[in-house]
Amino acid sequence: MIKYSKTILDNGLKVLVHEDKTTPLVAVNVLYDVGAKDELATKTGFAHLFEHLMFGGSKNIKDFDGPIQLAGGDCNAFTNSDLTNFYQVLPAENIETALWLESDRMLSLDFNQKALDVQRKVVLEEFNETCLNKPYGDAWHELVSLAYKQHPYRWPTIGLIPKHIEDATLDDVEKFFFAHYRPNNAILVFSGNIEKEKAVDLANKWFSEIPPSDILKRNLPIEPKQNGFQRKITKRNVPIDALYMAFHMPDRLHHDYYSIDLLSDVLCNGRSSRFYKNLYKEQKIFSSIDAYITGNIDPGLLVIEGRLNEGFTLEYAEQKVWEELEEIKTKGITELELQKYKNKVESTIEFSEASILNKAINLAFYELIGKIELINTETDLYNKVNIQDVQRLANEILVQENCSELFYKSETANIDEMAS
Repeated sequence: MIKYSKTILDNGLKVLVHEDKTTPLVAVNVLYDVGAKDELATKTGFAHLFEHLMFGGSKNIKDFDGPIQLAGGDCNAFTNSDLTNFYQVLPAENIETALWLESDRMLSLDFNQKALDVQRKVVLEEFNETCLNKPYGDAWHELVSLAYKQHPYRWPTIGLIPKHIEDATLDDVEKFFFAHYRPNNAILVFSGNIEKEKAVDLANKWFSEIPPSDILKRNLPIEPKQNGFQRKITKRNVPIDALYMAFHMPDRLHHDYYSIDLLSDVLCNGRSSRFYKNLYKEQKIFSSIDAYITGNIDPGLLVIEGRLNEGFTLEYAEQKVWEELEEIKTKGITELELQKYKNKVESTIEFSEASILNKAINLAFYELIGKIELINTETDLYNKVNIQDVQRLANEILVQENCSELFYKSETANIDEMAS
């Protein structure tokens, strides 16, 4: 049982505290309720750009990494479609170093052209390295733009095209900052060797004078139901063909979320999973294959992706994947099979709770989605899933009319056509 307390400062900042006296360290986590889904379709990649800008200097501090390292700590951040998260782990006696840094960049970044140019260059290099110049790097761009027509999940966190970052102005950046990175749009979590009273006092000391702002209520477009199979064929200079299939699924708070997560595990999580045994190990159609869910707050995707071995066509590989899906839809899964993956989930959750940083990040996320009690109850929700749930959802979700498929073809591979 993870114990926690919650306090809301007068400026709207939510403060969560989890005390753990077994460690000399404290994790300080600041989550902002802003992600790629909050961007304009003509100005994408801004949330990710801000992850970098937030390390580029603030009103009173020019360097973030140096002070944290001198305090014996580490820091990092991540951004996705739903949120932006910053964290530090450091000795408890040096905690105010982290609070000094986090509060100053929440107060105001150092908006100057040099900082923007430096971080813009870093982001564009990352875009080129991970998306444009890396084999299969643009596959996610292609897949989500096929699966989503209205919702901003249709572009990746890094952005739709580099030009949106290239064209970002100081005015764009400043407006985006004061629209989202404010105390009343943030969650501050302490996890580790600190008492609640001290944590709240320090939160007040460092953050209470930062003014809130008017946060616009989200009005995101609802993705319409997909009613027909769609396929896109892309040719790139890659060594081998790859298959991607995306199926729409409910949001993070839907009661079927846990059943679908376990369904994806049954498909491909470990050596005894269906795809691994049948398509990778026995039939050797794929050199690698995976199935997973995106876990988005809004309705997301169950994704199947695999790279083929030489001698197999995409059409043949796709047919064999559908055969595996039909097997689950018609015959279901066994109690033993399901229990094995429940045990895996439970062990993963238990292991993550050994880390003060994981607990801080999880507390912030569950508070963001309005279900902080999940920090202690999510294992129970997985354990309540039965084999009928999994089969029902396989029949509802893993159907052709709900499938967006990407044939990612090699321009150079010489693949012999294989008879089925």
